[in-house]
Amino acid sequence: MKRGLNRLYLILMLLAVQTVTAMAQCAMCRGAMESSVSAGDTTMAANLNLGILYMFIAPYILFGTLAYFWYRNSKRNGKKVSIPGYTQG
Repeated sequence: MKRGLNRLYLILMLLAVQTVTAMAQCAMCRGAMESSVSAGDTTMAANLNLGILYMFIAPYILFGTLAYFWYRNSKRNGKKVSIPGYTQG
């Protein structure tokens, strides 16, 4: 069991440090942005940036909401965990 867990950690660490070069946009989006900005129209580029920000913030809002509800429910229950062999004080 421990050997398999160590392998999993090793694989995750290797994936975390591996870097891959990638373009930030697809070729069609990049071409459309370059042509519209060079023509003087920046609304399309601004809307693309807002979309990127929306996709960036959405997971943090979801995680924050779940953490809030978890915290609220844990405080509402008010259960204390007792550890055998441990005395408080």
